Amino acid sequence: MGNRLNSAPNILIVRVGAMGDVLHAMPAVAALRAAMPEASIGWAIEPHWSPLLRAYPGVAARGLEMPLVDRVHTVPAKEWSRHPFSFATLSSIRNLRRELRWQRYDIAIDLQGSIRSSVIARMSGARQIVGSADPREKQAGWLYRQRVQTRKTNVVDQAAEIVSAAMKLSLQPVKAPLPVSQPSEQWCDTLFRGLPERPVVLLAPTAGWGAKEWPAVRFGHLARALDERGYTVLVNASPFGPDGAAGMVVAASQGHCRAVPCTIPQLMALVQRVVLVIAGDTGPLHLAAACGVPALGLFGPTDPLRTGPWGMRSKTLRHRLSQTDHRRHAMVERGLAEITVDEVLNTALELLPQSDRK
Repeated sequence: MGNRLNSAPNILIVRVGAMGDVLHAMPAVAALRAAMPEASIGWAIEPHWSPLLRAYPGVAARGLEMPLVDRVHTVPAKEWSRHPFSFATLSSIRNLRRELRWQRYDIAIDLQGSIRSSVIARMSGARQIVGSADPREKQAGWLYRQRVQTRKTNVVDQAAEIVSAAMKLSLQPVKAPLPVSQPSEQWCDTLFRGLPERPVVLLAPTAGWGAKEWPAVRFGHLARALDERGYTVLVNASPFGPDGAAGMVVAASQGHCRAVPCTIPQLMALVQRVVLVIAGDTGPLHLAAACGVPALGLFGPTDPLRTGPWGMRSKTLRHRLSQTDHRRHAMVERGLAEITVDEVLNTALELLPQSDRK
């Protein structure tokens, strides 16, 4: 393994989900790609999040439609959790193990730190399994052959520390390329032809759990204020049916914004055409940061020093009453509930280009 690791190693990255977490891992892998262009890199990921790495399932080689990695291994972990002992699940696990072992990976790097992700890394058959010395689930560390003590605060920097130690390099995270989906670009062209010729701001009112969600009614009042200042405001909505949060935002804005249901590839195309994204600690916020688009994060129970948007063109708001708490409460966290519409509006205006202001 030593000679290959110095020239063209075969590397497996394990970061199954979710959207923001995958985006947090990508700058470290982009730095690895730049440092070792001859390396062959695979990534194990949930099917739902795979468009972050490849435009569509049939992509066969690295290029515009799959610019960062050489192959994608889909891991239907949520489906496994729903039916853990079914024949379909056991068959799926066997097939994944066979697929991973076929690639003969030299090293597997677990950037998730869960029991499941560490098992997937071990399933690969790689001789070197690397992960954090302080994984999210303690038992994950039992399966690592190399445990990396990270010293940085932000998860993007921590990922770079783990990859650096695994590959015996000194890496700094860099902007990662995202896949280009032509059908999604065409969808976005059609969307923008139907909008006024004004700069567009995107709001994303939902997050992984309720405590991270700034009230939808306030998003609506914010949308109205931005519209009155000359911005077209779109609201990210689910493509899988009625989206209650997006509907509440539109209603509270009194028609001053528009809900846009979109898939992940469509969202990727859309984000790159807006002038600002405003969201909680959730995927669209981190997608904006990954694209170099100005982003304003509204934080409550999660710490922006750790999971805030990575990059120079972003700001975060967090009230002094907020306390870090990952217990996934359904109700909005009390500090986040203290952030006012005026605070968000004024900070948003600081991020918007001077030429766009009315």
